[in-house]
Amino acid sequence: MWHAIATYEDRQGTAGEKTGLVVGDAMYDLHALLQANPHLAAGLGADAKLANAVQDWEKHAAGFRQLATAVPALLVKGLIHPLDPASYRLCVPYVPGRIFGAASNYYEHAREMGTELAPREESAPYCFMKAETSVTATDTKVVMPRDTEKLDWEVELGVVIGKSCRNVSVEDAYDYVAGYTVFNDISARDLNRRSDYPFKHDWFRGKSHDTFGPMGPWLVPRDCIAHPQQLRMQLEVNGEMMQDDTAEGMIFNIAEQIAYLSGILTLRPGDLIATGTPTGVGMGRGVYLKHGDQMTATIEKIGSIRNWVVAA
Repeated sequence: MWHAIATYEDRQGTAGEKTGLVVGDAMYDLHALLQANPHLAAGLGADAKLANAVQDWEKHAAGFRQLATAVPALLVKGLIHPLDPASYRLCVPYVPGRIFGAASNYYEHAREMGTELAPREESAPYCFMKAETSVTATDTKVVMPRDTEKLDWEVELGVVIGKSCRNVSVEDAYDYVAGYTVFNDISARDLNRRSDYPFKHDWFRGKSHDTFGPMGPWLVPRDCIAHPQQLRMQLEVNGEMMQDDTAEGMIFNIAEQIAYLSGILTLRPGDLIATGTPTGVGMGRGVYLKHGDQMTATIEKIGSIRNWVVAA
């Protein structure tokens, strides 16, 4: 059964962040689910947080799955009730330990950016790191720095690591995935480049500002998505479709990216891989974000995140 794990808080701002289980079109409070049927989900505490669950995903994944399967029967018995969407706001599902980004990982996106790529058989993924402090939840503001005029969007499939791994093979890579989320790799294109150093690119400066990583709306466990490479990815700005493609357009697929990164360092639970963006970004169109613009990034079988731009 499809389900997702969310982090939310009451709109009254009381009791801090809570954990929600999304089943179908509704979200349920984890604590209430466990109270309704305490025999289920061994290993899931009433105060379980997604950030903690990801650290020991193999232990917790089965518990979330059991609870999701039990929801229809609990509803019929009147033992649980879905949360009123007006009563809560979604938070960042969890804060990644590290964020790894894949650059120019879609053929069509590379073409629109004028990037000359070596033949695939002579190449490897090109990865960079983005500050984990850039993450922000759905329905929050993306703050446009004063020194950029070329703020851009990039919808990406976020892959969450659920188990430590080093030197993983492509064949075994999915065994280390906890699940998937939507990520919007906000980029200040003019801050990505430098003229005061011989090193021409500075993606840290262009991509790591606070709020430059909208993420969510929740985490969908790996087992709920059989074919992640086939997922449709879309991004709208002010209701106009800008990006609309599938993850099949990746140059290096999810498994190859995991294998590549784990050949360099140990991937840890909670690490997030932003696997690249398809064609349709602002730079390719000569159109950039401005104060008041609203972005909606959507990935099939996961969900949508919505953010709007405000000038610093």
